[in-house]
Amino acid sequence: MSDLKKYIRSVPDFPKPGINFYDLTTLFSEPVGFKLALDKMEAFLRTRDTQKILAIESRGFILGAALADRMNLPLIVARKKGKLPYKTIVEDYSLEYGSASLEIHADAVYPGEKVAVVDDLIATGGTLLAACKLVERLKGKIAGISCVVGLVFFPFDKILADYEVNYLISYDSE
Repeated sequence: MSDLKKYIRSVPDFPKPGINFYDLTTLFSEPVGFKLALDKMEAFLRTRDTQKILAIESRGFILGAALADRMNLPLIVARKKGKLPYKTIVEDYSLEYGSASLEIHADAVYPGEKVAVVDDLIATGGTLLAACKLVERLKGKIAGISCVVGLVFFPFDKILADYEVNYLISYDSE
């Protein structure tokens, strides 16, 4: 899968000095690379008995919507606090460069449903853990986590140890 790296732009010192941002918008703009990523993510999700897909704002929406369409599954959106119009549940979490809150609609998941969590990139794992906790608070089960990039220089494997995590490519240094 290392051939996917050619579609991903590295932006140094964004959003602040010392952070190297991996920009997947360049992957999304290349049909061959985007299809390859979706094919691999879909293959993983099909092995997980997935019933719904939860996509994390904002780049996760692109992947999650495409996968939900391909797999004929409902799509749940996890958004930043204050962006959803109905009753929500909220989870606060830490980022590699700050903190944030994530929310989903309170009626997005039914007890026992198997929900796959999709995003573009795993860094510390905080955002993905928050999404998983939201599903679990509604008594859903995590079918798995799938992302394009894993930043393996962060210890996300420890934070997400209770879940089956799939990422297509990794970067091992900042």
